[in-house]
Amino acid sequence: MNSALEYSGTELEAMSFALNYHRWIRDEFRPYLGETVAEVGAGVGDFSRLMLEAGVERLYAFEPAGNLFPSLADSLDGAPGVTLFNAMFSVARLPAPVDSIVYVNVMEHIEDDEAEVQAAREALKPGGHLLIFVPALRWLYSKADKELGHFRRYRKNELRGLVEKAGFKVRQVRYFDIAGIIPWYVYFVLMRRSIGKSPVSLYDRIVVPVMRPIERLMKPPIGKNLLLVARKP
Repeated sequence: MNSALEYSGTELEAMSFALNYHRWIRDEFRPYLGETVAEVGAGVGDFSRLMLEAGVERLYAFEPAGNLFPSLADSLDGAPGVTLFNAMFSVARLPAPVDSIVYVNVMEHIEDDEAEVQAAREALKPGGHLLIFVPALRWLYSKADKELGHFRRYRKNELRGLVEKAGFKVRQVRYFDIAGIIPWYVYFVLMRRSIGKSPVSLYDRIVVPVMRPIERLMKPPIGKNLLLVARKP
């Protein structure tokens, strides 16, 4: 996240209507999660709950925004094996190295992403996995990105280089959601609209169930986002 410890929540409110989309991401990461997971930028806990449903036994969820943390705490209240931190991610806060560390729509909010990836490497067990999902394609950077506090949208080689520089071995880095490119470009780049729940919900209900099996069979040559899985040697 950026240096401010308050967050408007607009992105999170809209993405709370993207259950199919989040399940799709979760299932791509599922084989690499392991039993103990650190989640950076947990928001209000939407993705956290999906990981717990997938069998994660111990979750360390970091959310620095003071205005979001109470909602995160309410969302995960009573969930076994969950430890919450109203703080920026810090290796020192973890009692032991974890099996995986997850950044879903978070790394683009972090100005010094190189330092963040280095910290993630320190937090992982040998053989543990770094799991990143970020916006892609520089030419899709829009008013909405700026409003949401995104420092960047990533190029594929740029994301790969970032994690390889930190000593990770990349297992996969690929484009995700090819169908989302044109709607994003028209709605947010050309029309300069702000993100909202209505278009997100419509896309989640109509497009995602169709595109998910298609992208499983044929990896897209380009996409609105990038998904990366990397392993600590």
